Amino acid sequence: MDRYILLPLISFLLLTSCKKNSLTYPKTDIIPVNENYYGEKVSDNYRWLEDDMSDKTKDWVERQNNITFTYLNQIKFREDLKQRFEKIWNYEKLSSPFFEGDYVYYYRNNGLQNQYVLYRKKDGAEEVFLDPNKFSDDGTISLSGLSFSKNGNIVCYSISDGGSDWRKMIVMDAVSKKVIEDTLVDIKFSGISWKGNEGFFYSSYDRPEKSELSDKTDQHKLYYHKLGTKQKDDKIIFGEKKNEKHRYVGASVTEDGKYLIIEASKFTKGNISFLKSLGSDNSPLIPIDEDYSTDSNLVHSEKDRLFFVTNKNAPNNKVVSTKVKSPNEKFWKDFISEGESVLSISYSSGYFFAKYIVDVKSKIIKFDLDGKNLGEIKLPSIGTARGFSGKKDDKEVYFTFTNYNSPSIIYSLNPKNNDTKIYWKPDINFDPEKYVSKQIFYKSKDGTKIPMTITHKKDIEYNGKNPTILYAYGGFNISILPSFSISNAIWMELGGVYAVPNLRGGGEYGKNWHLQGVKMNKQNVFDDFIAAAEYLISKKITTSDYLAIRGGSNGGLLVGATMTQRPELMKVAIPAVGVLDMLRYHKFTAGAGWAYDYGTSEESEEMYRYLKKYSPVHNVKDNSNYPATLVTTADHDDRVVPAHSYKFISELQKKHIGDSPVLIRIENRAGHGAGTPVSKRIDQYADIYGFILYNMGYKTLP
Repeated sequence: MDRYILLPLISFLLLTSCKKNSLTYPKTDIIPVNENYYGEKVSDNYRWLEDDMSDKTKDWVERQNNITFTYLNQIKFREDLKQRFEKIWNYEKLSSPFFEGDYVYYYRNNGLQNQYVLYRKKDGAEEVFLDPNKFSDDGTISLSGLSFSKNGNIVCYSISDGGSDWRKMIVMDAVSKKVIEDTLVDIKFSGISWKGNEGFFYSSYDRPEKSELSDKTDQHKLYYHKLGTKQKDDKIIFGEKKNEKHRYVGASVTEDGKYLIIEASKFTKGNISFLKSLGSDNSPLIPIDEDYSTDSNLVHSEKDRLFFVTNKNAPNNKVVSTKVKSPNEKFWKDFISEGESVLSISYSSGYFFAKYIVDVKSKIIKFDLDGKNLGEIKLPSIGTARGFSGKKDDKEVYFTFTNYNSPSIIYSLNPKNNDTKIYWKPDINFDPEKYVSKQIFYKSKDGTKIPMTITHKKDIEYNGKNPTILYAYGGFNISILPSFSISNAIWMELGGVYAVPNLRGGGEYGKNWHLQGVKMNKQNVFDDFIAAAEYLISKKITTSDYLAIRGGSNGGLLVGATMTQRPELMKVAIPAVGVLDMLRYHKFTAGAGWAYDYGTSEESEEMYRYLKKYSPVHNVKDNSNYPATLVTTADHDDRVVPAHSYKFISELQKKHIGDSPVLIRIENRAGHGAGTPVSKRIDQYADIYGFILYNMGYKTLP
């Protein structure tokens, strides 16, 4: 598409600064690059900030952080916030147990450890199995996944350095805890599925030639690693041919170890799948699902039967079954039919657990292997239940239950009689009884009813002066369900309101709800968010002077688009790791896979013009007054590259004329969020909440 024309340099000395809005922002060089889109010239003034390897970009990052932390350091109660975070964060946290070989494994954090520690027990004796806190001095190398061989005697675990999506894999004898092979490297977006005890399947891209943090990666390949061999000898199972180019490829071995199910996608939604016999290296790939427009994923295999969850002819999902000898979709039979609510499914202890989202609340129904409905699992109250996954021979099924004002509790379920009991309950310095969480429905711009959950102290008065965070996501079929957060607990303890609308584009009401917020319908998502803010103001829960909007990743786009379309609506905006340059997002790392939700500027002129109309980077207007803005990102974010945030803040600092600060906070040795050590998370939240409250006029904590 078109060609790039580098215009003459328009810049100032790097050491020169400009005085605006009582803040002295670092000078950002303007080096326009013109691009021709369907006859229209678009100037990209900050293209040079896309080069994450240049010293000039690194210098810019340092100068931006200097001014940001100079500003944050003047907030006197920021340290009080940090201490409060540390106090409430400092309680023991535990995961549900899982069973491998002769051991029961579980994750635990004693309170303020940077990373969870993996423990195990045998005959009641506890020992540390893996302690990621020892991977690095600062806690920035994290454990990102692990999988045990069939007999549980060997484990392969993956680690992330600095929050990057690129992983290393380490194979260890699980009994002796000794590493038995060379480390596998350059692995990204990969599961681990074992072929018995012989080896495992994993996925990755070719290593980028230049920057592994920003170069495009769009041909995923499935490999098989046989124990005792070198990684360079790993066989490519799927993805080598140019005509089978897919951005996301995964695989799972059936329960009996006889077959491999391969799932391949071009985008974040829609996949095809194949079955391959593991009895022969040269066995053919037998098509299962050949429709890219739908999603179908293996749930479980039982002898010669395969069970898939699919949205094919079922926008709310259903479960189908078929035989190994006739796996193609034309032979599928309904096993659990589509219902009025969105379905996800898991398997444990010989049963299927159907997990329904009913108006953003969990409902669980158990089914046997004949598809018979065995009744609803009683939950403690209204909220979110997660888990119900395990092995065929597990004697107990574990799940967690939480909502916005109740910390997560682990329950055990007797799969025979459905009796539940508390397995573990946290001892936290937070009293849920002092808070109320209620769901309301409001109308968006086009009349669509949108659910929103509003949580705060019970004795709060709706007087328009309550500091309020409005948080949402609205994309990629992801459902934002009620769950407890330490940071949100502190916000509410300070007297704040936490409001979460479930916008179109998410998955709360199935595929149709998702499709109402993608591509040429994306403005619906922003309208839903704006209408949520207007509802909170109309009910005097808050006013624009006390409203902050927050969101991360696709939610960062949501915040960026909302604040550029309706800057007067909120006092503070916090776009985190956001997709903010909608004309070029698909040119970095795996960004092209997001085109299912967004479309691309290369797709058509109509799509280009639609994207440009809301793209935050392209809609910051000259001489405009924007809310106090703290853009947050990280230098190792290779999911949504930080150049999005760099460009957006550069546009804001150049064009914003109001008194409110527009700043960027760039975390070092951190990525898109996963694996961020607790110490960094506490610092981040203290800075964000300090920034919000300070710009709402607070000089001390509420």
